[in-house]
Amino acid sequence: MASGASSLYRNFLNVGVLTLGSRILGFVRDALVAAVLGTGPAADAYLAAFRFPNLFRRLFAEGAFNTAFIPLFAKALEQDGREPARQWAARIMSWLVVVVTVVTILVEIFMPWVLAPFVPGFLDDPAKYDLTVLLTRICFPYLMCMSLMAAYAAILNGLGYFKAAAFAPILLNIVMIAFMLPLVLSANTDVQTAIWIAVGTIAGGIAQLILVYAAVRRAGFVPRLHWPKFDGEVKRFWLLALPAVLAGGITQVNIFVGTIIASAADSAIAYLYYADRLYQLPLGIIGIAVGTVLLPELSRHLKGGRDAEADASQNQALLISMLLSLPAATALIALAAPIVSVLFERGAFTSTDTVQTAQTLIWFSAGLPAYVLIRVLQPGFFAREDTKTPTVFAGISVVVNIALSLALFPSLAHVGIAIATSVAAWANAVLLAIWLGRRGHFRLPAADWRRHELILLAAAVMAAILWGLALPLAPWLASSAPLLLQIAALGALVIAGMAVYFGLVHVTGAQPLGQLLRRLRRSPPEA
Repeated sequence: MASGASSLYRNFLNVGVLTLGSRILGFVRDALVAAVLGTGPAADAYLAAFRFPNLFRRLFAEGAFNTAFIPLFAKALEQDGREPARQWAARIMSWLVVVVTVVTILVEIFMPWVLAPFVPGFLDDPAKYDLTVLLTRICFPYLMCMSLMAAYAAILNGLGYFKAAAFAPILLNIVMIAFMLPLVLSANTDVQTAIWIAVGTIAGGIAQLILVYAAVRRAGFVPRLHWPKFDGEVKRFWLLALPAVLAGGITQVNIFVGTIIASAADSAIAYLYYADRLYQLPLGIIGIAVGTVLLPELSRHLKGGRDAEADASQNQALLISMLLSLPAATALIALAAPIVSVLFERGAFTSTDTVQTAQTLIWFSAGLPAYVLIRVLQPGFFAREDTKTPTVFAGISVVVNIALSLALFPSLAHVGIAIATSVAAWANAVLLAIWLGRRGHFRLPAADWRRHELILLAAAVMAAILWGLALPLAPWLASSAPLLLQIAALGALVIAGMAVYFGLVHVTGAQPLGQLLRRLRRSPPEA
């Protein structure tokens, strides 16, 4: 049990650290986008164009493919061995290539009509809509690169290798930053700038694909793609994958619903995007990292008949997720305005943009623990080859999101969309937890409940202290202060918050730090 927990913690640390690097570089990338495009029409057009293939990527690749692929791949590895598992992977990947290629070609041809329902508010501005169509046509082949990358990453994760796939987003950001740096000093128009950033997006996608392919090749597990045939195993895969199109990408679906509604208001898409990027930092490090490691871990235990180990892994994942996501959420709420100001308020990004983005960030952050819970709880269904139940709950979440967004948008605009997204996430998380518990697949001992209560208390105390400390530091955090002074002040707040929070969870016994460090230092078993 201890070695299993250590393996989970260590793999989570590896993925989390690399994801942290990716998110930090992502902030640099977004700061450059904010500086050269601001929140005007070209920014709305590019961000909508980038989100369109990104939605399909998360649905077809990270959502549907991974959640259906990894449990069946783990079963093939456990029962049949490496070579039969590699042949099975080749059959599934061959179908993925055909499906994504057909989708890409059709969407490119019919882009003006396909895009219209996703940005209806742009239709009244022909120039803005035409630019969005052009940029989306440039960006959409990114879907092909990312779908293949996700497939190779699923193989690596199923084999127990997590680092290469976690490093791939770092490479994307490096390439995009390299493309954007010349724009800071150039005199290009907003349209030319947006086109160049879109080209950089495709270049980054190609670089990611090359990286993970090389890792699979080093592992000696490259699937030999061929013209696909439809057989019983392929049918079973798609029966699992199709429901997961919604369930696996529900967060992105809800965010994209918000994008559709927000297209009716100027700059709303940009406010949502920048706020989304900020709360995606802890979500990526915690939720995505834990979900990435937990699904193959649960799948291997369940296929091997080790139910007790599977339950222990899920409870450990829940503990580490709440240990990190609750303080992240409360800190983002307490420091929303200073964070947005320091990271984005320069160039074309104004103080008004800071206020609007910060208000959006506060409400997105209120749902952060729910987004992480979804990542922890869904693998409990997926690993048991049940994609239908999470899909039903995802559908309920989408309905809640749409209804609340439409109700709140007329009065609260983009802030109403953030509120609706968070409420929908909590509805989804609660339904998943209740249903897993009713099936006997989710049980928390009384001691664990007590630890979670202490973690919540520590996070709330830390947030109150951070809010109080930010008041005297306001002149140093203002956009008029030198950038290095702003960064130093914000960094001091972050360090103070971490010291207060981890000190509290240690002295209350919620998570003794020595025990946590011992788990992180132990090497995981060889894959």
